[in-house]
Amino acid sequence: MLSADDIEALRLGRHGDPFAVLGPHRGSDGRTRVRAWLPGAASVQALAEGRPAAALAPLHADGLFEGPLPDGATAYALQVRWGDGRLAVLEDPYRFGTVLGEVDAWLLAEGSHLRPFEVLGATPRMMDGVAGTAFAVWAPNASRVSVVGAFNHWDGRRHPMRLRRECGVWELFLPGVAEGSAYKYELLDRDGRLLPLKADPYARRAELRPANASLVAPLPPALPPSPARRRANALDAPVSIYEVHLGSWRRRVEDGNRWLDWDELADTLVPYAAEMGFTHLELLPVSEHPFDGSWGYQTLGLYAPTARYGSPEGLRRFVARAHGAGLGVLLDWVPAHFPSDDWGLARFDGTALFEYVDPREGFHRDWNTLIYNFGRTEVRNFLVGSALYWLERFGIDGLRVDAVASMLYRDYSRRPGEWIPNVHGGRENLEAISFLKRLNEVVGVERPDAVTLAEESTAFPAVSRPPWAGGLGFHYKWNMGWMHDTLKYMARDPVHRPYHHGEMSFGLVYAFNENFVLPLSHDEVVHGKGSLIGRMPGDRWQRFANLRAYYGFMWGHPGKKLLFMGGEFAQEREWNDAQSLDWHLLEQPHHAGVQRLVRDLNALLRECPALHTQDFVPAGFEWVDHEDARRSLLAFVRHGSDGSCLLVVCNFAPVVHHGLRLGVPRAGLWRERLNTDSAHYGGGNVGTPLGAAHSEAVESHGRPQSVLLTVPPLATVFLQWTA
Repeated sequence: MLSADDIEALRLGRHGDPFAVLGPHRGSDGRTRVRAWLPGAASVQALAEGRPAAALAPLHADGLFEGPLPDGATAYALQVRWGDGRLAVLEDPYRFGTVLGEVDAWLLAEGSHLRPFEVLGATPRMMDGVAGTAFAVWAPNASRVSVVGAFNHWDGRRHPMRLRRECGVWELFLPGVAEGSAYKYELLDRDGRLLPLKADPYARRAELRPANASLVAPLPPALPPSPARRRANALDAPVSIYEVHLGSWRRRVEDGNRWLDWDELADTLVPYAAEMGFTHLELLPVSEHPFDGSWGYQTLGLYAPTARYGSPEGLRRFVARAHGAGLGVLLDWVPAHFPSDDWGLARFDGTALFEYVDPREGFHRDWNTLIYNFGRTEVRNFLVGSALYWLERFGIDGLRVDAVASMLYRDYSRRPGEWIPNVHGGRENLEAISFLKRLNEVVGVERPDAVTLAEESTAFPAVSRPPWAGGLGFHYKWNMGWMHDTLKYMARDPVHRPYHHGEMSFGLVYAFNENFVLPLSHDEVVHGKGSLIGRMPGDRWQRFANLRAYYGFMWGHPGKKLLFMGGEFAQEREWNDAQSLDWHLLEQPHHAGVQRLVRDLNALLRECPALHTQDFVPAGFEWVDHEDARRSLLAFVRHGSDGSCLLVVCNFAPVVHHGLRLGVPRAGLWRERLNTDSAHYGGGNVGTPLGAAHSEAVESHGRPQSVLLTVPPLATVFLQWTA
């Protein structure tokens, strides 16, 4: 017999161990009895093999029933007559076994389950021949957890879950709950207080904002690693990344200014980026997030592709189309922090479960967000699992990890007294450092064709060196210093540039300390900074010439390339995430010329091993002249691992330099491959006669051979050596 306390706990939705009192139980007489909690039911009949087996007697008027099963019956259903007269046949969730296997439970407990997404969340499956959904959620400090949805009238009393005490996971198989069903979790904290309904941290799909329920979705099948993608991501490969915010690349203005869906993006964005010669697309975060204005960087769905662009299957199709066009796909991924919406991860089970407890460790003042507790094994497991999920289940080529600097330092953007030192009294976040190393080790072993890229703005050492060598293990690091220095220089009036020449050359002092990506990212065209073309000085012709010269310098400089959308055709206004890019500008010759230049720079990058095979070793670069500040000239040679070489000459002054003699490392013909002043790009068509120069045995710049060039104003020229 049930105790009065058990009955009262069921009635009030406060029973923390429902399987102890519901479902089939063997009595002292050896017979199996069924107990069912069905609020609103008038009568209940047990069915065995589809036939009436026994009427269940009411134990309480609120909907608690009990009755015997026939001897030998191993499965049963419940025929329920509801109070309004409706008749329904239900499978009893409390007759099914555990959702988690023993091994999975213990791996989750110790934080070593590489793929927690395979067992947590909501997974459609069959159990004992019955179709339904298996739910599992980590909430170790809750006193009761229930699954709620339209399937149970969002009533937390109806489907309380079983606690697996060894790992703190609550689980339940709900028969009849199908793919696409909306659900949340209703939790009571350890003191029995009702918490706000919570979305599933491991949800694979979610409702479109402002709705925020999770949706039952199947686990996408794993995709095999790709040797071709591994080669395309390699350190010696040509890499030119087109960074895109999908919600504003193009919009259907004629259709309510709506976003494009995944298939429309595959039909338009993929061929455009491929035709422009980019090697990779980098997407601003596409994991589910509540606020459009965060551009995805305040995410609450680390396993759910955002509903803004369609279904998860649509993302898989998009990635497949990109790969088919020779494009890699990189995702911005945000493990540094998460928003504090009460339906999300914040105080998930009534305690600081995913975040640090102390706001001096767990709250970002800059973004009003919470910081993951990187020292907690289950949280590290959640984050590392998310990384593998995108790489393995969607075929993503790499993850650009956002805000790494904020993770590395406990005093990041904090004044004295507002942060807690580490165990050694220092400012480094040792737990975050350990997590990042673990992340990169797991990706390296489990998905060796994929890469990770760090957005890291400090001088933290060895970010892109292996953990076994003392590094963090990233494949690439964004070179924020190069970006800030060179943009500052390019914004100066040419009359002032001779006094700031080092801003363009300083990047080569440390260029080989890390595997750098040169990023002209979305952060440089927002918050009042204006567009790239808007920063260039001079009249209209000079502004476009400056931008073309800058792009030439960037593509000639060691390091992989990244350009935010719109930069390839010199978008004039500052980026607005709620509007499409200004594609109509391509009707104007100067804008179309910049677009042609970027296309040709990408082609040159691919065609010339000198521009990519030795990006990260000193042997790939040789200064010719970095001291000619008076004339705002830079000249250097890029060397390929195949013995090829390319002379790059940059003139950041608005004057032509006739008869410029530059030393070269080899005798022979130096043929012009690209000139940013070409009329094809909107320039003045100034250059060395016949587009080539034979070296002469005239010593210059410490070299026995030299060439005599005509260098156009505000331009970069590439000359390739031929024997």
